Amino acid sequence: MTAQIDWLQSSVAEDLSYPAAPWQMVGSMWLTVFRLGSPVDDLHPAGVYSAAFVTYEEGSALTYHELVVTRVMKDEGHGRAVTTPDIWVDSPESKAGGRELWAIPKELCDFTLETSHTGPLTTTEWTATIGRTPIATARFRDVSRAAPRLRFKGTIWQPGIDDTDGEDRTAPMRGSARSFPARSHWDINPEGPLGWLDRARKLATFRQVAFRMSFG
Repeated sequence: MTAQIDWLQSSVAEDLSYPAAPWQMVGSMWLTVFRLGSPVDDLHPAGVYSAAFVTYEEGSALTYHELVVTRVMKDEGHGRAVTTPDIWVDSPESKAGGRELWAIPKELCDFTLETSHTGPLTTTEWTATIGRTPIATARFRDVSRAAPRLRFKGTIWQPGIDDTDGEDRTAPMRGSARSFPARSHWDINPEGPLGWLDRARKLATFRQVAFRMSFG
């Protein structure tokens, strides 16, 4: 039986509402870890980042696609946490909820997703675009359908934005997924909004299949 979801009216957009926290989410993630050797600006200092394409599927508080970049925070007074400087979704409700509940600076874009299977091997190709401007294309290959289920947990810390009246926000997350190493090739538009990541060095790629997560 599906749990009852409470909905909140957006304080910014009169015609939008979104689920109250926490959001119970299920889906799959394709994640690559990068190291940025030199700072770009205040939001993008040198450090370890991840860039991930995510599909939130039926059974989630909202169903949508996402391209999200997170940075591991180290010795910045926020404990073991990550922060999200860049994120795009294709759901206005997710954008409003992410910004107003947790100061996550979600913007809208369009996605394409293609997946094929050859035996245990899965090949997945994602693209994210804003209008005619490409953000990134990524191709992943993995055998994650055979991976064991592992638990994960963490905390997101976000600096304040206008939608939260400048207040910082934190959001806990915990869940489990079948996780496995994967191979990836990223084609990031150097002139696009994620162009700064094109100079980073790729470290590793992972796939999370059939994750179940509580966020917020």
